[in-house]
Amino acid sequence: MSGFSRAPRPSYATLPDCAPPYPTILDFLDKRFPKLGRDVWQARLDQGKIRDDRGQLIDLDTPYQPALRLCYFREVDKEPSIPFREKILYQDERILIADKPHFLPVTPAGPYVNECLLYRLRADTGLQEIVPVHRIDRETAGLVMFSIDRRTRGLYHELFSAGHARKCYEAIATLPAEQDRETWLIKNRIVAGEPWFRVKVAEGEVNAISKITVMQRKGSIGRFRLEPLTGKQHQLRLHLSLIGSQILNDRYYPHLQPKHADDFEHPLQLLAQELCFRDPVANKMREFQSTQSLEFP
Repeated sequence: MSGFSRAPRPSYATLPDCAPPYPTILDFLDKRFPKLGRDVWQARLDQGKIRDDRGQLIDLDTPYQPALRLCYFREVDKEPSIPFREKILYQDERILIADKPHFLPVTPAGPYVNECLLYRLRADTGLQEIVPVHRIDRETAGLVMFSIDRRTRGLYHELFSAGHARKCYEAIATLPAEQDRETWLIKNRIVAGEPWFRVKVAEGEVNAISKITVMQRKGSIGRFRLEPLTGKQHQLRLHLSLIGSQILNDRYYPHLQPKHADDFEHPLQLLAQELCFRDPVANKMREFQSTQSLEFP
């Protein structure tokens, strides 16, 4: 665990238009970011840590102005240190493919301000404008694509938003009760669950599709190949739980486990193993494979 940490770049929040009487800026920040806490925002306003995008100080007495853009730096008193390193597998003038370790978030989130893949890559490469074009969970290891060139960024975003990039994952999980079955195609609707960081199945239009295949069995444990045809948060973890399997060391599904510090000796056994797509600029197929592997018992 490291000490105080401050983001290298500012974050922004714009005051929305609303009917008078206007709330205070403290009320807005508390409602917009409830998990941070009202006392934290009050202290930041008292300490002069929030300004507008012109550099003017914002304090507790600053009146609410619709469309005013607030500027602040994310900070935490104790940022966890992640003792694993990423690898850059490929880089050209447009994209970068990184192999992310377990436990490291792709972008800043929660207590992680500087310990994230994005800021590590910016520091290592000197490329300050790179951004991820898709995400994987903090607990998941494997391949993540970044855009380097603003001019082509939308083309690579569309590979994932339109489902043109083929992603394959590997998981080590308990075997379902249907011992003779080898494949499943799960189609359903995933929405936010409780607590806020979990998801659940709901009625309505399908927005999550996964193909699940058992590749190897040993006792009560199997090696699974997972092919998400959509990209919803926690999709694969939830879909495996729906067939009666649980990824080893999964603390969220099928049942939420008590909160505790990361156990670096027992990472979630889920790996973003393969990424395949036709490069929209070079017009040729690109295939990448993670250099990491999961331990099958």
